[in-house]
Amino acid sequence: MEQLVNEGEKYIMHTYGRFPLVLEHGEGVYLYDEKGKKYLDMYAGIAVNALGYAHPTLTAALQEQVEKMMHVSNYYYTKNLIEASKLLVENSPFDKVFFCNSGAEANEGALKLAKKYGKLKSEDKVQIIAMKKSFHGRTHGALAVTGQEKYQKSFMPLIPNVSYADYNDIDSLKAIMSDKTCAVILEVIQGEGGIIPGDPAYLQAVEALCKANDALLIVDEVQTGIGRTGTLFAFEQFGINPDIVTMAKGLGAGVPIGAMACTSKADVLVPGDHASTFGGNPLVTAAAKVVLKELTVNHLLDHVKEVGAYLKGELLKLQKEFDCIKEVRGLGMMLGMELTLLALEVEKKCMDKGMLVVGAGEKVVRFVPPLIIEKAHVDEAIAILKSVLSEM
Repeated sequence: MEQLVNEGEKYIMHTYGRFPLVLEHGEGVYLYDEKGKKYLDMYAGIAVNALGYAHPTLTAALQEQVEKMMHVSNYYYTKNLIEASKLLVENSPFDKVFFCNSGAEANEGALKLAKKYGKLKSEDKVQIIAMKKSFHGRTHGALAVTGQEKYQKSFMPLIPNVSYADYNDIDSLKAIMSDKTCAVILEVIQGEGGIIPGDPAYLQAVEALCKANDALLIVDEVQTGIGRTGTLFAFEQFGINPDIVTMAKGLGAGVPIGAMACTSKADVLVPGDHASTFGGNPLVTAAAKVVLKELTVNHLLDHVKEVGAYLKGELLKLQKEFDCIKEVRGLGMMLGMELTLLALEVEKKCMDKGMLVVGAGEKVVRFVPPLIIEKAHVDEAIAILKSVLSEM
């Protein structure tokens, strides 16, 4: 393993602070390293591997599609593209879907869609409002609407006409919004910002402000969406209906796919406005079909609600036992545990004891496991956490 890590350090750009761990394969909700050590995976590739590892239905669908064809141009239709789009539209308030390759790309598309919507109304209706402490991706436009200076400072100047409001503070938004605003983009639970849920009354007020100013409401569900919080999209639990939603991560359960969906009101793009060479290819949409059917037909959403509530309950019990746990928050299987300790130190000790977790900020440990985890896996995770926290 050490030799492989050294080669990785030599040849791979240092865009990640990688742990010295080489993972070799996975099964169910467990991963195994090169030496055969087993790890309970409580973050699923950062909320990606919704169906865990080697899921039989997903594996069979991908194998079958590889033998047929993996890619054709988007100048043609494929059955998988049509059926995946239909599943998204028929299980949401949206009318049209665009597929791409990642969450950042989905957000880039949403920003372009909003810009065009605004310019069709007025040439100067181009302001986009984002939230402080948000995260929307690392490409140029997505980074511009990510309200965290630490990610932006080395890449300034970013795209113009972006303003920032305080999250969960409607007066902050009112102060900068006008008829020049073409869109507001936000997460209903800020992920990288520390698992910070939006207040339903606040989010409903944001939606009302958007309508009053003829601006589009974009909800970034790259991390919260595709069943992660117990509903197909998290916004369903907050009493709002956005004009645009973006998604990725769990949609492909491990294969790279992103998408944006919009209402007919926001459907203003025409051929030549936007595209994605690989977006919606038959391989990734085969995966998306499996995921969406597991959630909407095979009752996986009910499972997420039940086991997610159990996980949160067990974490709350743990909070009563350890003073270092300040708060437990989140929905479904997107939970954060805020500590007085550094999250990174907890991550390292959990890894040593056979569990993988990930931080969301300096002092928040994030739990975004495969959606198929059972209560027994939760019990295993809690036992490891108890052991780790007892030693700190």
